[in-house]
Amino acid sequence: MPSEIVHTIGCTAYSVFAILFLWMSRVPRTNSGPGWWAGAMAFALAARLAYQLLLDQTDLAEAVFAYAALVAVEKTLLAIGLVEFLGLKLRHRWFWGALLLAEAWVVIGWLSDIQPIARSFGLAVFNAGFLGYVAWTAFRHHREMPHHLLLLTAVASAMLVVHWMSAFLIFQAFPNWRVTGFLLGTVLVLVQYLSLLAAVLAEFQRRLVQAEANALDMAFQDPLTGLNNQRYMNTLFEKALVLANRPHQYSAVIFIDLDNFKPINDLAGHHAGDEVLRTVANRLRRCTRSTDICARIGGDEFAVICTQLEATEQVGDIATKLLGELTAPIAVDDKRFVLGASIGVSLYPIHGNNLAELLEHADKAMYQIKRSGKNGYRIYADQPSHTAAGAEDR
Repeated sequence: MPSEIVHTIGCTAYSVFAILFLWMSRVPRTNSGPGWWAGAMAFALAARLAYQLLLDQTDLAEAVFAYAALVAVEKTLLAIGLVEFLGLKLRHRWFWGALLLAEAWVVIGWLSDIQPIARSFGLAVFNAGFLGYVAWTAFRHHREMPHHLLLLTAVASAMLVVHWMSAFLIFQAFPNWRVTGFLLGTVLVLVQYLSLLAAVLAEFQRRLVQAEANALDMAFQDPLTGLNNQRYMNTLFEKALVLANRPHQYSAVIFIDLDNFKPINDLAGHHAGDEVLRTVANRLRRCTRSTDICARIGGDEFAVICTQLEATEQVGDIATKLLGELTAPIAVDDKRFVLGASIGVSLYPIHGNNLAELLEHADKAMYQIKRSGKNGYRIYADQPSHTAAGAEDR
């Protein structure tokens, strides 16, 4: 294959990679890794262009000198980009110091009578050293990226180490192999940067999935207590019934309104009130099962959906347990607060077939408790009320 075609392929691919990495670096909240790789690709492109132009106009020595000087910068930016992409705590000055040594060696080799093979060996050692570091670092951290992307980076970089350490010797023995060597090096570099490009895209995908999950949490979660909200219940109630309930089983919608909560906000402040609500939420989680749904409706109102009840009588035990938890004293900032709870209960499918109807009936039962002295529970359909043992009217 003619050298012009090889260098045209390399220049075209490097241009595309430089543009893609530069575009990725502009995406908000992206670390600086892609920006360094965009610079690396720009110097790789410049090295190819300089080599081809000088080779046509002058001699091989000047073309190799320009190519070596620019490629040294490319390898430095490649390594720095990987450090930044992975968030490693490594100072850049070590890389810049090594680059200065490499550039000094290139200049000394150009101005002095050092044998070409010695000059090429020094440059090969530098490039192989940086590529070896990239291979080792990518291998150490390859499990942090899906689909073994960094493992591919490590393999391509390791093969480039072998390529750099052997190519200058092969060029000396077989000058005609130079074009083949450039073609092989181009393929390996493209594999190396393609894997890095895929790693950046994988990171974008991870962030997108995480952002979507966070958005769903915000849409379905109460920010103060961490419980689900009414939107969550409305969305998943029917699915929960299908998944959790078997034939001849019941579900209970329990509506809870805290008694004596407003004085806490008025006298102790909203900070104390918020801590009380968080404690209530934790107690609800603690005394319900993993198949149940706990939600904050708003203010000091909560709801619990209990599934897989074998008998309607079980709901009385559940409501009594909830009352015991909610009426236990709550300590906040060396103060103790005692609440009550008015609880209304409706049963599926006895009192309704949808959440809105069941909540309405549970709410009516709860208000019957409010009017009859608070701090107890009532099952909808005018069943007798049950007041917490030893509780006073509140």
